[in-house]
Amino acid sequence: METTLASLSLDEKIGQMLMPGTPVNVPVGGYHVFGGDPTSVALMINEMQRAAKVPLLIADNFEGGVGYVLFGATRLPLAMSIGATGDERLAYEAAKITAEEGRAIGVNVNFYPVADVNSNPENPIINIRSFGEDPASVSRFVRAFIRGTQENGQIATAKHFPGHGDVSSDSHVRMPVVNVSRRRLDSLELPPFRAAIEEHVGAVMSAHIWLPQIEAARNVPSTLSKNVMTRLLRDELHYEGVVFTDSMGMGGVTAKLSNAEATVRAVEAGADIILLPPNAEESLRAIKSAVESGRISAQRVEESARRILRAKARLDLENHRFVDIDQMMATVGSREHRDLAQSIADRAITLVRDDRHVLPLRPSPDLRVAQINILDSRAGWREGPVGRVVTDELPKRFPRAITVQIDDQSTASEFDVVRELAQVSDALVVNAYVRVAAYKGSIDLTRDEMALIRSLVAMNKPLVFVDYGSPFVLTHLPELPSYIVTYDTTPLAEMAAVRAITGEIPFQGKLPVNLPGLYAIGHGLGGRPSECGGLPPP
Repeated sequence: METTLASLSLDEKIGQMLMPGTPVNVPVGGYHVFGGDPTSVALMINEMQRAAKVPLLIADNFEGGVGYVLFGATRLPLAMSIGATGDERLAYEAAKITAEEGRAIGVNVNFYPVADVNSNPENPIINIRSFGEDPASVSRFVRAFIRGTQENGQIATAKHFPGHGDVSSDSHVRMPVVNVSRRRLDSLELPPFRAAIEEHVGAVMSAHIWLPQIEAARNVPSTLSKNVMTRLLRDELHYEGVVFTDSMGMGGVTAKLSNAEATVRAVEAGADIILLPPNAEESLRAIKSAVESGRISAQRVEESARRILRAKARLDLENHRFVDIDQMMATVGSREHRDLAQSIADRAITLVRDDRHVLPLRPSPDLRVAQINILDSRAGWREGPVGRVVTDELPKRFPRAITVQIDDQSTASEFDVVRELAQVSDALVVNAYVRVAAYKGSIDLTRDEMALIRSLVAMNKPLVFVDYGSPFVLTHLPELPSYIVTYDTTPLAEMAAVRAITGEIPFQGKLPVNLPGLYAIGHGLGGRPSECGGLPPP
């Protein structure tokens, strides 16, 4: 490692600190890859590694497994689903699968786990990406995920330091303010990061959030704060691994500063790798100019380069920088991996409420079921349309079932048609899809959608309400007589919901978050659905 470091020019040392998302005309230490087909991505990574003087770190956000980004790979449930199972061994297994498939493709850094404690029900960007609301539980799941990742050849990344869980705005759009004391940080936000450091996590990612009680300078995000990234993370928590910034193209850091100035200030704060700079060439020139002017020392650049090279050495990239495409095709998206993913979704599904004792809704050739899919928005479903599995599977159990869809662009007459359909139906299954996504900015259904749901409840028919995504919908619709949470919007979650509703699998999940004023962490009507009541046979 030291020999490699000594062989690098200043430009090449600085280049190790840059991780763009597309090929650039300066030396860099790695790349962030995005979506596509696993085979084409693996071939591209092999070519990039072949062209690199020093093996590259290749990173991605495999928060829901490799299939979260690359079609055909295994899509795993998100963190809150895993948290709802109460079994951190499943976090280990999910991480193991992700690491195996990721390394098979050539991705050696996973920007996961999310170590944020989701303490704010209005959080529009962390939410189901977190393992939950209890710091001790989140810490256990974070530890397990790190072990599963790093024992299987991939670097784990604990994010978003020092804790992004208590925000009500999206840092992709603007910089959130978390105005809490150091004592509060120590008790709520920091425990999972302490656990990650004790577990020897290979990387930590910063948060574009301002903590006024830690960083006195006004509107300085943690990414650019030496008080946070060096004095707290390095000096107090004794973290020695690689520090990534969050994406430097996000509104939480770009609103006030140029790319060049933000880059330099991130390095001054303690960042080792500038992630997704809007202009990598400009970022390299900015750091070099700061070194030449004395603003940043050459030693400071060497410190980061050394940490990065040490991480690469631990991965043995010098001997394993390329991937075998044949082996990749046998590993990625295997049946064994997909079965494990479904079993996690099955164990996560949580029955919160069944006041009318409707469940299980027994399969019947005669029962007229109106299935109403309600989407928070028609556009923006990155992983493809939702509702396909429930639309296909419920009629297999109820041949007379009819499925309709409503979203934010539906007309008043379309809402009226849904009400008319509900009136002539024997039972209602309402599936609400509430995404947690960058740049979306909210986790709410529309006013018209909420009014529709209230009118369906008022019909006093057997009603099953399934929440996909953010689990907090019930806090806005407390009159719902039925409430099931899946914590995700995937086909896995849909299949688990259909099977649980009809009594084919038990409800085993427990809430990993509080539903304020309603239910506490750990609540869940467990046991087989048949123990919870159910409609009599028609």
